[in-house]
Parts: sequence; structure tokens; C-alpha cells
Amino acid sequence: MLTSKQKNETTSISDMCAKFDVTPRTLRFYESKELLSPIREGQRRFFTKRDRARLKLILRGKRFGFSLEEIRQLLDLYHMDDSQATQLSQSYDLAKTHLAAMEAQKSELDEAIRELKTQMEWGAKKLAAIAKDQSAV
Repeated sequence: MLTSKQKNETTSISDMCAKFDVTPRTLRFYESKELLSPIREGQRRFFTKRDRARLKLILRGKRFGFSLEEIRQLLDLYHMDDSQATQLSQSYDLAKTHLAAMEAQKSELDEAIRELKTQMEWGAKKLAAIAKDQSAV
């Protein structure tokens, strides 16, 4: 059973959902993947400061395109006794790789958008010509 101090320092699943804009299912999923480890009291979950910090990093990593396994590896490096140098170094290297991939995707998407706009301009001109021809008849 949690003490009153522990309850004041923990966050309920509903508060976590509201604070981080996630669903209970998402939190349970991250717990099943051992990325979060809330205190369990029966069916209730109480998330610690550590869980809140980890969830923030998980969501940031997901937004940047990191896989859950990559995120797990980076989170696991936190407890090394090197002032987080290993974690920061590996995070930086991984971020460089993901940034390069994102920039390549952006370039491909920009090209596809240009091509689609060109096709739409051609289509608009063609439709206008057809409408003009039909109104002349």
C-alpha cells in the first residue's frame, strides 16, 4: 500500500493520460514493453517521477522516428556511471541518422508535391478548355 507521501509524489493513469495526451492503452503498452514501471496497487497504477520523465523521452523519441527498441536502449544507458556521456553520445549519433532520413523524406515529399501541383495545373487547364468547347456548342 502506498504511503500518503508516495501518493503525493505519484501520478494516476488518468492524470498521466491528460498530462501527456496519451491513452491508458498506450501507457499499458509501454508498461508491457518494460519502458515504464509504475507502482501497482491491485489494478491501479501509480506513475513515479521517473516514469513521467521516461514517458516524456519516449514520446519525444517516437516523434523523431526512433523505434521503441532504440528508445529502450537509450533509456537503459541512463544508469551508467559516466555522467550520461554514453547516453548523450549514442542519442546524438542516432539523432543524426534519423535527421538525415527525415531530410531525405522531406526532399522526396517536396518533389512529389511539385509534381502533383504540375499535374493539377494541367488538369485545371484541360477542364477549362473542355468547358469552353462545350459552352461554344
